[in-house]
Amino acid sequence: MSGNVETNVRPNPDDVLVKIADYVLDNQIESEEAYNTARYCLMDTLGCGLLALTFPDCVKLLGPYVEGTEVPGGVRVPGTKHVLDPVKGAWDIGAIIRWLDFNDTWLAAEWGHPSDNLGGILATADYLSQKNISEGKDPLLMKDVLTYMIKAHEIQGILALENSFNRVGLDHVVLVKVASTAVISAMLGLNKEQTIDALSQAWVDGQSLRTYRHAPNAGPRKSWAAGDATSRALQLVLLTQKGQIGYPSVLTTPTWGFYDVQFKGEQFSLPREFTSYVMENVLFKISFPAEFHAQTSVEAAVILHKEIKDRIDEIETVEITTHESAIRIISKEGTLNNPADRDHCIQYMTAIGLLKGDLVAEDYEDDVASDPRIDELRSKMVIKEDERYTKEYLEEDKRSIANAIVIHFKDGSSTEQVEVEYPIGHRRRREQGIPLLIEKFKANLGTQFSENRTKEILSMCEDQSTLENSSVIDFMNLMIAE
Repeated sequence: MSGNVETNVRPNPDDVLVKIADYVLDNQIESEEAYNTARYCLMDTLGCGLLALTFPDCVKLLGPYVEGTEVPGGVRVPGTKHVLDPVKGAWDIGAIIRWLDFNDTWLAAEWGHPSDNLGGILATADYLSQKNISEGKDPLLMKDVLTYMIKAHEIQGILALENSFNRVGLDHVVLVKVASTAVISAMLGLNKEQTIDALSQAWVDGQSLRTYRHAPNAGPRKSWAAGDATSRALQLVLLTQKGQIGYPSVLTTPTWGFYDVQFKGEQFSLPREFTSYVMENVLFKISFPAEFHAQTSVEAAVILHKEIKDRIDEIETVEITTHESAIRIISKEGTLNNPADRDHCIQYMTAIGLLKGDLVAEDYEDDVASDPRIDELRSKMVIKEDERYTKEYLEEDKRSIANAIVIHFKDGSSTEQVEVEYPIGHRRRREQGIPLLIEKFKANLGTQFSENRTKEILSMCEDQSTLENSSVIDFMNLMIAE
């Protein structure tokens, strides 16, 4: 046989595809902690989406692509009156969730925001529930939504533990696409073979470059990239449901597979079995709408605010000690061109904390950024790496996100170093963080709903059993605009 003829024998599916499919279709979630955390995650995630609706640049992207399009029984978008086809509904829900960089975070070799998957999960749940009712069947329950959230978190988070997509220039939303594809396949009743087919479609898809997250090109696409990914997952599952075949060795096939084309020939490492580890350990952004690697830096800055607020002009240097990941992705000098640029700059976020004693979403807008004191403080900042911080950032029993600040004055004096190793949204600070998370949710509800509606939603969400046994229809009816 000629040596330049390829053998056309269709291989068995890649092991990674099989493991994900087995988990999403067969694994039973038993962890009470995971379900409790998922409830808080649902509250926090949707609250972030509602707050985003106060920003016109977000709102103008929502709704049907063609104005006036009507979709009977379509997907509702929380906080709005939009009724959309499921794919665009997933896009819109995913976009509002991520717009302000205020929803949950997972930090490992790869970073990301597992609650981004809620866009596809909630859109699919609303679509299926309305379809079921039209066919005389029961709607899904919110416990189903929580279950799929736990599984999406787990798939995205375990894939992120030791596999760095950012180091090959790919954005973490590839993991949103894969995790959403898996859980939506299960929601729509695909069998194991079909689920593997759909997952292969997610990997064979073109993947997003990280260009829009980094200088000199940081821009607002990072605010809707996850919505795009979770909606694309739903689209791929629907295509698979209609009979599109999969590509079983999409990861491993030589030359043409994902590993060779986009992962420098390396194969994925899966250091843990899929359980409910990620949801139990997920990080909430409670205090500040800031890229998570800077959360503790802003907290330290806020602590220092009272001590230095009347001595801003006397500052010689601001020394920030941090970890390698923060240096790699959010340490930047020079002009910051837009809000998306500013909320990925540790120097900018820390400067706001020092100057104001707080950091809110509006602080990234042009009117606040025009304060000359911000850039003056940025110019005085020195960024250093602490190798212990970098090491403990990756340790399974720690996963710290440490930052420390000390301020040196022109007269030779200095503040004490303020070190914050674990942000308030960390698992180690749940007791302190959850009451604040609920207050954050309540405040975000108040941006869109009346006091009575806010009380109704809180009543449903604050009790585990009540929420789990509520139908998706009843839940979504409370979430649409009044």
